[in-house]
Amino acid sequence: MANAPKSFDDLLIILSKEIIEIKADPASFNLSTTGTTSAIQSYISQVATTAEYENARVKLLGKHGVITTGFADLGNLPPKIRPAVGEQRKELVAAIEAPIGAAQKKLQASGLEARLNSESVDVTLPVREAPFEIGRVHPITQVFDEVTTIFADMGFSVAEGPDIETDDYNFTKLNFPEDHPARDMQDTFFFNPKPDGSRLLLRTHTSPVQVRTMLSQKPPIRIICPGRTYRSDSDQTHTPMFHQVEGLVVDKGSHLGHLKWILEEFCKAFFEVGRVKMRFRPSFFPFTEPSLEVDIQCRREKGEVRFGDGDDWMEILGCGMVHPNVLRNCGIDPDEFQGFAWGMGIDRIAMLKYGMADLRAFFEADIRWLSHYGFRPLDWPTLAAGLSA
Repeated sequence: MANAPKSFDDLLIILSKEIIEIKADPASFNLSTTGTTSAIQSYISQVATTAEYENARVKLLGKHGVITTGFADLGNLPPKIRPAVGEQRKELVAAIEAPIGAAQKKLQASGLEARLNSESVDVTLPVREAPFEIGRVHPITQVFDEVTTIFADMGFSVAEGPDIETDDYNFTKLNFPEDHPARDMQDTFFFNPKPDGSRLLLRTHTSPVQVRTMLSQKPPIRIICPGRTYRSDSDQTHTPMFHQVEGLVVDKGSHLGHLKWILEEFCKAFFEVGRVKMRFRPSFFPFTEPSLEVDIQCRREKGEVRFGDGDDWMEILGCGMVHPNVLRNCGIDPDEFQGFAWGMGIDRIAMLKYGMADLRAFFEADIRWLSHYGFRPLDWPTLAAGLSA
């Protein structure tokens, strides 16, 4: 019967002797009477940490452990004793694995109990948000959705077009004269000239989408055109790339009264106020005649702008009746149809509604800014539940 090992090396010597005896006479070897199991258990009872248990397992059963190396020549043994040696090897491995596994579980349980007894939970800490709640929708995306929701309720569809446009669609068909400042390099991003002398450009407004729609669709037309636009300008309230939404209605009986009603209803819904007072001022745009600037009544206090009351005014958009030349350039008879259009900056109305002072912060990818001004991804804007709920 094996003696109780005083160290791990003693246990290795005991197992090495047992392996020799098994290979010498496996038929007469009986693991239960050799005391090997009690020797293993005696050593395991002296181990104090999970790391020591793992070290013992590797040295006993690992790739270079005593069991693996001791039975490495199993395939070279005489065929008559090979099955018996294999069975004895399985019993020896089981005798090692069982106490090590049981001791590891016991040690883990006692460690967990000690940790639970020593640690405490501060129930006053706020609950950590779920991963899907941590992300935020950018204010620009939110306002895009709000604007689309409002105009969709009025029966408008969304039209889109390319960011890279031709001079013809961006200027000529929109009644811009050849010497207009917008055609200058200081105002517009042009690409290098083509062999024929023509140049593509980054669209300066989403009006080319209106042109494309009128060229491909017969009246009546009722669309909005949201998207990115580009102009050579940069300061606190201007960026080289910004966002616009324009609207277009073309029909036989459309007039400025319809335009006024649409804009009033949009402003009330977007700024979530019961009423708005609007002021229309004469202006000039090449593509509309007459052209108008639209101001809405507001109140400025404590660095914020409140709409719906007050003694002040703020310009928010431009609009007008579509110029007959634009209709004619798009294949629509201005004697039979007339239309109106308007346009506003998405970034600008987002700043006004949500109190953002600097437009450049929209593009800086500051996670702290986005966490403050952003919106929860599941709070989809609806007119019934509230756009910015």
